[in-house]
Amino acid sequence: MAEYMIFKRKIYDTMLKWKNERNGDTALLIQGARRVGKSTIVEEFARKEYKSYILIDFSKVSKEVSDLFNDISDLNYLFLRLQFIFQVELHERDSVIIFDEVQLQPLARQAIKHLVKDHRYDYIETGSLISVRSKSRDIIIPSEETKVNMYPMDYEEFRWALGDTATIPLLRTAFEKKKPLGDAVHRKLMRDFRLYMLVGGMPQAVSAYINTNNFTAVDLVKRNIITLYEEDFGKIDDSGRAKAMYDAIPAQLSRNRSRYQVGNAIPDEKVDRVINIIKDMEDSMTTNVAYHADDPNIGLALTINQEYFKMYASDTGLFVTLAFKDSDITENVIYKKLLNDKLNTNLGYVYENVIAQMLKATGKNLFYHTIPYAEGKKYYEVDFIITDKHKISPIEVKSSGYKTHKSLDTFCIKFSDRIMNKYLIYTKDYRYENRIHYIPIYMTMFL
Repeated sequence: MAEYMIFKRKIYDTMLKWKNERNGDTALLIQGARRVGKSTIVEEFARKEYKSYILIDFSKVSKEVSDLFNDISDLNYLFLRLQFIFQVELHERDSVIIFDEVQLQPLARQAIKHLVKDHRYDYIETGSLISVRSKSRDIIIPSEETKVNMYPMDYEEFRWALGDTATIPLLRTAFEKKKPLGDAVHRKLMRDFRLYMLVGGMPQAVSAYINTNNFTAVDLVKRNIITLYEEDFGKIDDSGRAKAMYDAIPAQLSRNRSRYQVGNAIPDEKVDRVINIIKDMEDSMTTNVAYHADDPNIGLALTINQEYFKMYASDTGLFVTLAFKDSDITENVIYKKLLNDKLNTNLGYVYENVIAQMLKATGKNLFYHTIPYAEGKKYYEVDFIITDKHKISPIEVKSSGYKTHKSLDTFCIKFSDRIMNKYLIYTKDYRYENRIHYIPIYMTMFL
């Protein structure tokens, strides 16, 4: 089946590092949104790196197996039962036991402390952060966990899936040497990148694209994932506010406002009443949230304004589908315009979403800043701010004209003593002039 295609993922090397360096002293907890490929990569890792493994999927495991964790006073008995039920022989220090969707059996997670101390086998857990947290309120959280976040496939992983290992090293070299690639090469690179924006980085969507070369099939997969996320939001918040806020992401960004307008997504709702829901949505890793840094400096998180934020979909492929989820794919103008390179200023927010996704995938938290015009009615807005050594670097996103960048200029004048680099991310080739780095969007991953 298409959805079980196994792709090369960067997290594999992180897992290997954990196995070799920790040598069973901690369990590995992989957190991520549903359908980002956690279970697939963990089982692939277990198959390749251990003599044997047992995979306990708590979303479909029998009551007999689940109940084993109600009493773990006799670990010998636990391991004998697991080997018998799964018909797998465990080998000391050369087998791994996987707790998939561990949030569904909190006592299994609580048992990690004793299992790790026993040290016979390795343990890998998977779950989404919000589910793990909400289901863990009544247990003792094990400190013997190494936590790793897993995101949708980044652009390099997407290129690998298509059999391309040459593009990203070329881009990295050009970025490091600050060299343009030339018009013809840049046009091809933009065409390739637009494909990533359409398909996205959810492994099932990538599989559907590779197997069918048909955007309708890809869109169907993405719609199913969005439905799954919306059901999960019902578990976070049964009032429907989380779902409403998620569904409103494209409309909110398209209005080009300086912050998410909660009252537009949920009539008569106030932002201070949904802060916890927003945090839960962020923790679910289905959304990326950029917070306003009121006084942007090296410690960006120290001055965040939690009531002033922007919300993005964690995967831009899902974002493109979400924008038209109540219509047929043939009506999805973003698909048509991205494919034909006709994405104009009005659809620049699609680029903003993918930049947020790319920055997040490299481990950066998202911040932005606004400065009011002299008359106070409108704002200059720097779309993203990243820490850069002992200073900060502002990023302005431009989907079309790039010769004026008043927001970037105003920000850099106001905070001149804090600036390391100035970045303008846009759709043209690399250039450096007037101390501004003009970065083609596909190089965002190197910032």
